[in-house]
Amino acid sequence: MNGVEGFMYPNEIALQWSVLIVLYPFITGLVAGAFILASLERVFQVDAVKPTYRLALLTALAFLLDAPLPLVLHLGHPFRSPEMYFTPHSTSAMAMFGYVYLWYLMAVLVLEIWLDYRREIVRWSQQSKGILRLVYKVMTLGSCNISERSLAIDERVGWIITLIGIPSAFMLHGYVGFIFGSIKANPWWSSPLMPVVFIFSAMVSGIAAVMLLYMGLTKLRGYKIDIRCVDTIAMYLFYIFIIDFSLEMLDLIHRIYEADESFRSLNFLVHTQLYIPHILIQICLGTLTPLILLFLTQVVKLPEIVRKRMYAIAGSLALVGIFAMRWNVVIGGQLFSKSFLGFTTYKMTLVTREGLLAAIALTILPLIFLWILVKLLPPWTEKNEHEAIAAD
Repeated sequence: MNGVEGFMYPNEIALQWSVLIVLYPFITGLVAGAFILASLERVFQVDAVKPTYRLALLTALAFLLDAPLPLVLHLGHPFRSPEMYFTPHSTSAMAMFGYVYLWYLMAVLVLEIWLDYRREIVRWSQQSKGILRLVYKVMTLGSCNISERSLAIDERVGWIITLIGIPSAFMLHGYVGFIFGSIKANPWWSSPLMPVVFIFSAMVSGIAAVMLLYMGLTKLRGYKIDIRCVDTIAMYLFYIFIIDFSLEMLDLIHRIYEADESFRSLNFLVHTQLYIPHILIQICLGTLTPLILLFLTQVVKLPEIVRKRMYAIAGSLALVGIFAMRWNVVIGGQLFSKSFLGFTTYKMTLVTREGLLAAIALTILPLIFLWILVKLLPPWTEKNEHEAIAAD
């Protein structure tokens, strides 16, 4: 039973949005951030991150397939969810998201992956046997022309799609911040900086996730981690993290300076129920600590093995911090009454439809999707793998 302190209306005691709604923007953020990392190589010609290009695309696709599931599970009648496609309303941000999601999934991400892998898919359709041969045959879409001219067209079209995909990635995740920021009745959410903060935090989480996946999978496969690649990813992660943290602090300073009628209530909440998730986990553990670690790797000449470990710790803590930020926005924004005279608590259940086990399952599911995609479409470059050595 939720604990209540002070005056609250009956409809404010039980939270309407649970941990699944926390998980939803976290997962979509990973999608956007992973795609932005992939665009560094293809659009901005950052060759150092090339070893993670295909892995970043597959990671984005795996998490994108999982992204709508927390929302569908949260709905009381999930089978009604397709109705927003057939009976759309132009003033509904959620309905517009449905079309942005389909656009990003089918017209951007899947098409770019297909164009990038088309030569290998054609080759695999000829060399594979059994069910895999049939799968690859279907994936060729009847196009088996892999001449130099055809591949050059694929490369050019893929570049254009990636260029279009960058603002699409921003739209995919920025709309989540738009939904929260446009709820004027809630002062914790109602900020014009909310969509921008969500976008930059998404880039932080996605880049950190791909960096960790690349390091972990490379080590598991017994190959040497490309330290130049990881150094470059960590550098971009550091810069984007600074921007993200600066925007959050700017929003906080503005709230403190403005000090409207809601400030006293929010200030009390931050110093009580949200002290651990907001101050300790999000800011201290999940933001300042990884920033310090990444800063040290940029200004101090450290051994390669030390940098790898610091990157792994910084990336993991960054993911914890971004998830805590989503938690504090979604859950924290519902813990106080609209009258600012009362507070409630959120107690997460274990085995219910919106409980902890469901959230864990939805977090693991995209990793299963990624494992299948990696088996079907290996993202590894083979040219130097004959020099394989055990990872440090």
